[in-house]
Amino acid sequence: MTGRRARHVRLRGVVAALGVAATLVNVPAPAYAGPAARDDDHGARADHGTRAGHGTRAGHARQVYVVTLAPGAGAASRAGRELAARYGASVDRTYGAALNGLAVRARADQALRLAADPAVASVVPDTGVRTRAGQQRPPSWGLDRIDQRRLPLDKSYTAPRRAGRGVTVYVIDTGVRTSHKDFGGRARSGRDFVQNDGTAQDGNGHGTQVAATVAGSAHGVAKRARIVAVRVLDDRGTGTLAQVLAGIDWVTRHARKPAVANLSLGGPPNAQLDAAVRASIASGVTYTVAAGNENGPASRSSPARVRQALTVGATDRRDARAAFSNRGRALDLFAPGVSIRSASHRSDTASAVSSGTSMAAPHVAGAAALYLSGHPSARPAEVAKAVVRRAVQGRVTAAGSGSPNKLLQVNGA
Repeated sequence: MTGRRARHVRLRGVVAALGVAATLVNVPAPAYAGPAARDDDHGARADHGTRAGHGTRAGHARQVYVVTLAPGAGAASRAGRELAARYGASVDRTYGAALNGLAVRARADQALRLAADPAVASVVPDTGVRTRAGQQRPPSWGLDRIDQRRLPLDKSYTAPRRAGRGVTVYVIDTGVRTSHKDFGGRARSGRDFVQNDGTAQDGNGHGTQVAATVAGSAHGVAKRARIVAVRVLDDRGTGTLAQVLAGIDWVTRHARKPAVANLSLGGPPNAQLDAAVRASIASGVTYTVAAGNENGPASRSSPARVRQALTVGATDRRDARAAFSNRGRALDLFAPGVSIRSASHRSDTASAVSSGTSMAAPHVAGAAALYLSGHPSARPAEVAKAVVRRAVQGRVTAAGSGSPNKLLQVNGA
């Protein structure tokens, strides 16, 4: 991980981890089936990003497609699996909690025929993602900022005594160095959808920094919350839409509530990703999402444009919107995201400094955990409302047209 460089994880082709601020890359091709409903009415052009190098010679190379089935067709059923086989496709993954669909391998001509089946709502090419963070003298100025309403910083951080106890935060990212001393035994692996096993170790660093910003004993907002690592991005900080969907689906199915999930990743508008996040929120998991690092409208990015999620922009230590931070009406609030120190994956005691909306979002995830610790039965909409209501108004300079001028605060959580 680079230190002070603004980071944003991009899905290769569709989703990106907002590494300090992840960004989704373009979908390699349009959906073959009819367009799915947007989460908003912005028909904006997607920001450009790196794209996975899938072999795509028309009709010959097999690649991965994400298939969403129509209502009434069960993806996990025998009929769902047989549907793919009927057109010569093989099933890589099955989703059933956050998305009724499949990830399949097929040639382009097979995908076209599959998309025409009445049991199918849409077929889109898989796309790539990559990474886009009373305690005295806290190591991060961000902690110092979020418990006081005005500058200057007072060199202390005071959180409620509950400090997130009883809340589980799912970090959907590059994995987490769960043995790091900052977690004090409160972090564990959930699932690794890169290696397809149960050990979600971090070979990149992004996920560890995000997790410690949420709940590290030294670096974290909610110092008693539990962390579960869900790895969807590899050691380079890249992944695919299919992997990210699998991570969200797993969290939706296995979340121990009260629960928060953090997505410091994103990309251009993508209906499948948006739908999965909405479904997971509907199941009772509160989501915090990085707004992106393109200095553009967050409404042009998924899942940042999902209204039910808490979408977070970044500020610097002077309360100015970070030069890289996305902006606009899709944001819910801002949080510190420039030069944030947090735990590093390099050893059990190491730390690193990063910038980006990927570091802003976990501050809000920690704040959500603080609220849920005292209100364990609160639904995601209630959590989001409480977090936004407690934000301080009018402090962010150059917030951007349409942006809410609200800066995260944790007092009284």
